[in-house]
Amino acid sequence: MSTATKRPETVYSEAQVKERLAAELPHWWYEDGWIRRKYRTESWKGTLMVVNAVGHLAEAAWHHPDLAVSYAFVIVKLSTHTAKGITDKDFALAKKIEEVIHWQAGLEGGPLEGTPRDDQRFRYIKYD
Repeated sequence: MSTATKRPETVYSEAQVKERLAAELPHWWYEDGWIRRKYRTESWKGTLMVVNAVGHLAEAAWHHPDLAVSYAFVIVKLSTHTAKGITDKDFALAKKIEEVIHWQAGLEGGPLEGTPRDDQRFRYIKYD
């Protein structure tokens, strides 16, 4: 049960999870009871930026992923421990992580330029 809503959480079957991932989160995959995503970075600096962003979102959502952290990548793993499976919480947090990690200010056409992509000194994430 969700502590916030006091309602039982729907646990999706493996087939349902895979179907939703294909439709909603194509860069995520299902493996061993987790939905997962590997974010490739340009360096340790980029890795730490991804970890901190995911950490902030997870804490704000009160839904905490497992992370595998290396020099040039971060793997995010989500599962709802209390429900013993994949629930709407996992999909919702995965979508928010995708939105934040892959946001590129320079592509919006607004006043924010975005990180220079043509200079290796400033690139920090490898966008899909």
